[in-house]
Amino acid sequence: MVDVTKVKEILERHGSRRERMIAILLDCQEEYYHLPREVLEAVAAGVEVPLTSVLAIATFFKAFSLKPIGRYPIRVCNGTACNIKGGPLLVDALERELKIRKGETTADNLFGLDTLNCVGCCGLAPVITVGQDVHGKVKISSIPKMVKQYRPKDQTGTKEGQDGQTVH
Repeated sequence: MVDVTKVKEILERHGSRRERMIAILLDCQEEYYHLPREVLEAVAAGVEVPLTSVLAIATFFKAFSLKPIGRYPIRVCNGTACNIKGGPLLVDALERELKIRKGETTADNLFGLDTLNCVGCCGLAPVITVGQDVHGKVKISSIPKMVKQYRPKDQTGTKEGQDGQTVH
């Protein structure tokens, strides 16, 4: 069962207005790392629309996920340049490092792993995004360090900052 206390705060912040539903759902997804049914039901009740209306938005836009995507969704670019420069090998390395398969989320809900069609920065191929961070010219050997910088301090011993590979 999901605690929907934060949904109520999000609804209050947005004035519980149906025209703010996309923004509400984005905030909910940021809070819960996906949109569980209880959250969708709370949003529907809060903005006074049928659950089907909320589901229509949640399933239409690719930005939303009904299954956990992790606090740090990791996406490996699958565009032509990234594919040629080793993108599929990066997926394999991330699967080994995270102990999950593409399309899955780690048990601690920290990382999700998937691919995306093109990031649009082919000169940096191969590219991986971690949340909003873009990592370019990624090497298989740098995968453990990249993942470690996103782990909480108590799981790694130290909390590292973003390294020089991060492009904003």
